Amino acid sequence: MSTAFPTSNPPAGAKPLADLDQWDDFIGGRYKEGRSESEFRQYDATALPGVAEFYRLNHEGQTLAYVLAKEAQYFALNKGIKTIWEAADFLNTLVDDSDPDTDLTQIEHLLQTSEAIRRDNQPRWMVLTGFLHDLGKCLCLYGEPQWGVVGDTFPVGCAWSSDIVFPEYFANNPDRLAPAYQTKYGIYEPHCGLDKVHMSFGHDGYIAEVMKPYLPVEALYMLRYHSFYPWHRHGAYEYLTDEQDRAMLQWVNRFNQYDLYSKGQTKPDVKHLKPFYDELFAEFLPERVAW
Repeated sequence: MSTAFPTSNPPAGAKPLADLDQWDDFIGGRYKEGRSESEFRQYDATALPGVAEFYRLNHEGQTLAYVLAKEAQYFALNKGIKTIWEAADFLNTLVDDSDPDTDLTQIEHLLQTSEAIRRDNQPRWMVLTGFLHDLGKCLCLYGEPQWGVVGDTFPVGCAWSSDIVFPEYFANNPDRLAPAYQTKYGIYEPHCGLDKVHMSFGHDGYIAEVMKPYLPVEALYMLRYHSFYPWHRHGAYEYLTDEQDRAMLQWVNRFNQYDLYSKGQTKPDVKHLKPFYDELFAEFLPERVAW
């Protein structure tokens, strides 16, 4: 049966994350290498009421039925045909001009990640993956709430792991009332493979679907599972993984060091870098991609 979680509530009047940069700041701190166990305890409803409220909404809303409906809605890739630069320009409209903590555009955020990968002479497809990995956040511009776009991801249709951040907020998820979803394996078979598992819906799964025809499997794992922290940081849900998942885990971990720790580096010169990325996009992708 599923783990019993203590119940708690965010402070009265708490509001969810004001913008996506707050989410980046949260995960960059929560998963910082070398952080002690006692330091992790600051990530509670009192210390971070906006994050707590975000996760309350996320954990109550990410049901199996919700995920299946969103997969059907978006994985058909019927939101138009765009070049990568057009998609990045579209994402740029998410920048919150009232945010005093950053003057970086979304494109500059993407370039920080990809340029860090490039400086370490990682494969060219991995440099491309660094640029692409957050483009799925355009779901917010399609009208999706932030709790359905970002956040640590996790399987639905089976018992929730206690290694998911703020697990107590699953207490009000309707799937708790479905016994078939509250066992260790739920609707899945042991070691069925993550490709057969429905993950909580968000930007990771969406961008992986967009790029499925074009990138190697290592890149697709990076895209689809870079927010699946219960698995790649805590070893949760190993009983659902297969041999390919275990082989790909090293690539997900290799990618996440750049995703988490590139923010705050030198502001990239988009105009100077554009010719390199034009060539990189042309190497792997058609001129226009279905979204």
